[in-house]
Amino acid sequence: MRHKAREAGNFDPSEVELLGRVFDQLKMDFRTEERDALASRIIANYMAGIKDETELLSVSKQPLGR
Repeated sequence: MRHKAREAGNFDPSEVELLGRVFDQLKMDFRTEERDALASRIIANYMAGIKDETELLSVSKQPLGR
């Protein structure tokens, strides 16, 4: 897991807060075993340029590539 985090890059505290808020809002919609994939999807969408919290919530509900 640490290796994946290094690959993702470094985030400043405000970015970590944003990513955490999005994850917290979505995690109850996913089974426990799906939550790692959800976290990865949120980070991938953020790194792809989706910086708006509402938009990040919307697109992160869907699997990558859709």
